[in-house]
Amino acid sequence: MYRAQALKPLRVSERPTSVVPMSNAPEVDAAGLPEELSPLDQILHRGEANPRTRSGILTVELLDTTPDWNTFRARFENASRKVLRLRQKVVTPTLPTAAPRWVVDPDFNLDFHLRRVRVPQPGTLRQVMDLAEVAAQSPLDISRPLWTATLIEGVHDGQAALMVHLSHAVTDGVGGVEMFANLYDLERDPPPQDTAPLPIPADLSPNDLMRQGFNRLPGTIAGGVRDALFGAAQAVGHVVRDPVSRLGSVIDYAMSGARVIGPVAPPSPLLRRRSLSSRSEAIDIEFGALHRAAKAAGGSINDAYLAGLCGALRRYHQAKGVPVDTLPMAVPVNLRSEADPAGGNRFAGVNLAAPIGLSDPAVRIRNIRTQMTRKRDERALDMVGAIAPVVSLLPDSVLESMAGSIVNSDVQASNVPVYAGDTFIAGAKVLRQYGLGPLPGVAMMVVLISRSGYCTITTRYDRAAITDPALLARCLLAGFDEVLALGGDGRAVPATFTDESSALSSTTSTSPATSTNGSAAQ
Repeated sequence: MYRAQALKPLRVSERPTSVVPMSNAPEVDAAGLPEELSPLDQILHRGEANPRTRSGILTVELLDTTPDWNTFRARFENASRKVLRLRQKVVTPTLPTAAPRWVVDPDFNLDFHLRRVRVPQPGTLRQVMDLAEVAAQSPLDISRPLWTATLIEGVHDGQAALMVHLSHAVTDGVGGVEMFANLYDLERDPPPQDTAPLPIPADLSPNDLMRQGFNRLPGTIAGGVRDALFGAAQAVGHVVRDPVSRLGSVIDYAMSGARVIGPVAPPSPLLRRRSLSSRSEAIDIEFGALHRAAKAAGGSINDAYLAGLCGALRRYHQAKGVPVDTLPMAVPVNLRSEADPAGGNRFAGVNLAAPIGLSDPAVRIRNIRTQMTRKRDERALDMVGAIAPVVSLLPDSVLESMAGSIVNSDVQASNVPVYAGDTFIAGAKVLRQYGLGPLPGVAMMVVLISRSGYCTITTRYDRAAITDPALLARCLLAGFDEVLALGGDGRAVPATFTDESSALSSTTSTSPATSTNGSAAQ
């Protein structure tokens, strides 16, 4: 197999999940994707119109050469025929008689979604990231399929970049990796690919969907009443047979829910301000170096990553004269099983008391590992998903006021494993991939992406909370270098900024991490 359809993304199973039978199974389309938006997906879709609740996913892939435009366009054309979400838009009923639905857009125009720009000289990754920042702050057109892809030409040393902007309502990070696998090849010049058939469009209006909801309303109500009565009868029977354990189970779940969504640490006084202005910085690390460091301290890649981030935050707070012992950090946990489709969101949030006051990186790794293990075992881990059906009914103004309050965090940190081997798109090799996550009421969103032997760590932050970008950049390098030192002589390399020590070492090093992104020219 030459196509990346055979690729399987690196999967980090944070927690085993069980399949719970549902009385009203959702309808699926020809690709096995749910036709209706889940309550969580509805919340994310509605948030797209508001800059304070917008939750788009944006990635930047650094390519070793500029792909041929016609080949590049043909690849997206074919992928859009195989991955229905790339041609589907969301239809929301005029009145809420039914859930919003994904339908194949009869007016789909690939040339609206596929763009082509050229970055000014010298074409550094810093300039590319500034373009990406503007895109991440811009809304997607919710009357069309919720994505754009931009080929950025003129990057340093004959390179190019691919910027993909996707609504979080379409999928989460892990689902996006599976969804876009059709774009990639396993070699630079693969055999020709057969053209997939065109999906059948659906001309469904908001009024049509509203009328369908009215027509189904009697059956829906009857089914809901039947299920409620059956569930109540079962519950009463369980309580009658074993009242003590059943009551204890309810109390345990309530206490678990309080631990899941409740505050775990006081917020940092340094990171309290919020605005609509943001910036991103990125560093590169060899995957093997981070793995060795994690193993040396008895932790996982994720534990070492979070420990490095805590080290950076500790140094930043100390340099600003506001040292703190802990701060609230939210870490998404993947709940997606092998049987789940690529579309939709299947994750839960774990709240950590990030131990930024601990100076020993090995101790930080063990502290984080203990917290993560305990939190993943909480019965109410998916509490946000459980309350989403109620929250999705609230007006937009209330949703805006709730942005960021559910997770109670200053920082969010995601870990998205992608592909282990080399991948190509339209003849260009993917060198690195950087992820810019949303800022839903938090001061900082950090994304680790592991791909092709490297880890990239991209820190997107609110400029009202982080007021010294140069200091933060230095702290990022130092925080991760002290973790990497546990496993040997591995070093973090700046991708979007320069550092005196890295500039000196770049004259003698031939590592791809220092020669592919043009950071020395910045």
